[in-house]
Amino acid sequence: MDYSILKDCVLCPRECHVDRTAGQTGYCKATDALVVARAALHMWEEPCLSGEEGSGTVFFSGCALGCVYCQNHHIAKGLAGKQITIGRLAEIFLELQDKRANNINLVTPSHYVPQIMEALTIARSKGLRLPIVYNCSGYEKAETLKLLEGYVDIYLPDLKYRSPEPAAKYSRCKDYFAVAAKAIEEMVRQQPRPVFDERGMMQKGVIVRHLTLPGYLEDSKRIIQYLYETYGDKIYISIMNQYTPVIKHTAYPELNRRITEEEYDELMDYAIAIGVENGFIQEGETALESFIPEFNGEGV
Repeated sequence: MDYSILKDCVLCPRECHVDRTAGQTGYCKATDALVVARAALHMWEEPCLSGEEGSGTVFFSGCALGCVYCQNHHIAKGLAGKQITIGRLAEIFLELQDKRANNINLVTPSHYVPQIMEALTIARSKGLRLPIVYNCSGYEKAETLKLLEGYVDIYLPDLKYRSPEPAAKYSRCKDYFAVAAKAIEEMVRQQPRPVFDERGMMQKGVIVRHLTLPGYLEDSKRIIQYLYETYGDKIYISIMNQYTPVIKHTAYPELNRRITEEEYDELMDYAIAIGVENGFIQEGETALESFIPEFNGEGV
C-alpha cells in the first residue's frame, strides 16, 4: 500500500500538507498511527443497515470537519481512542463478522483511507465478505473517494449545509456544499443503484443523511430539494431529528435547543410534497444523549 500521500497529506479538502509519517498532525488531529475508539454492534443506524443483528461500527478517532455541535466530540478531537496496528484493524473486521454484524461500518474514516484499504485487503483474504459502509461527514475529496472504488459498497455521507454561512460558522468551511456535492456525485457514480438482500438489508448504494439544525429549516428544505432533484430514486435520503445540544454553547446560543416536533413535521411534509419516496425518518426519542455510544475502547 502506498503511504506517500501521508508525507504531504491532502487526503481531505483541508489539504494540511503535514507529514503525518513524522508524527505531525493537521486539522484531523491524526498522525499515520491508527486510533480507534470503539468497535461494536450498533443498533441505531438506518433499518437497512442495523437490522436485528446490528451494524459493525468502527469509530475512528479524529475528524477533518470538526463541527462545533458534534455529538461525538470526544473522538472527533482525538481525545479518545486506542492506537492499533493495521493487522489488528483487519482482525476487528473479522470479529464483527463473527458477531453476525450486517456490515462493516467505518465511522469518520477519511483521514485513514490508506490504512483502511490495506486492512480490508488483509481481512478479505481471510474471509471477510460483509458490505463495507463508508460513514462520513460529506466533506470529502472526490480524488480520495476514487481510491476506494472496489473497497466500499455503501456510502453513508452527511449533507449538512446548503448555505455557506452556517457551514463557515459551525464547521469552518464555507465551501462545504460545493465540496460535498462533488463527493456525493462520485459516490453515486461508484454505487449508482441501491441493492438489497432478501432480508431488506442494503448491500450496495448511497444513503445521504441530513441532520436538521435548530433555526435552519429553510436550509434543510433546500438540501432535500437538491438531493431529490439531482438523484431522484438513485439514493436514499435519511432526514434526522436527533440533534442534541450535548455542549452548552455560549458563542452559539441558537444551538442550545433541540428542533421542535413542528419543525421536523414541516420538513417531512415538504419532502413528501416534492416526491421523496426513498427515505428514512426518525421517530420517538432519538434526540437523547443515551443514543450516543460510550467511546470506552470496546472491541478495540
